[in-house]
Amino acid sequence: MKEIYLGGGCFWGLDHYIGLLPGIISHEAGYANGSTEETDYGKVCSGSGHSEVVKVRYDEALLSTPELLQMYFQVIDPFSLNRQGNDRGVQYRTGIYTSDSFLLQEAAEAVRKLEAQLGRGVAVEVLPLLNYCKAEEYHQEYLEKNPGGYCHISGAAFRYAAAFREEKMKKAENP
Repeated sequence: MKEIYLGGGCFWGLDHYIGLLPGIISHEAGYANGSTEETDYGKVCSGSGHSEVVKVRYDEALLSTPELLQMYFQVIDPFSLNRQGNDRGVQYRTGIYTSDSFLLQEAAEAVRKLEAQLGRGVAVEVLPLLNYCKAEEYHQEYLEKNPGGYCHISGAAFRYAAAFREEKMKKAENP
């Protein structure tokens, strides 16, 4: 099992999207890499420096780290600094965080490949995880509870993630 934290704008959509992928053991919305160990939504919106993230635990036998990051890159605007969709502010920055040094190297390599593919630098942080705390319960699986809720990730991306999971699971059953 691997653990990584992904910031991609508002965590509602990213949390839902990640949950659709194969090999996901658990996912939860939270706050990472801010000025304090603990925080809450009000403090984050007031400038605590935390990023809205999704804590992802996954089985690398079913979903490799490069595959996970490639799927992540498909639902973010990698050039936007502190902004995704209509959301603006440092809490909406894109980033990949982990306390696993090998995963950190894999993430840095994935970002380098993305930059080479796109032909310019991106605004995706790759940093060690400094701190993390789970977001309030009403943020967990928000789009499942509120299907019409705001999300900067398109419905087509959600359908693609579900189809990707189906395809991977079929291949795993019939190697």
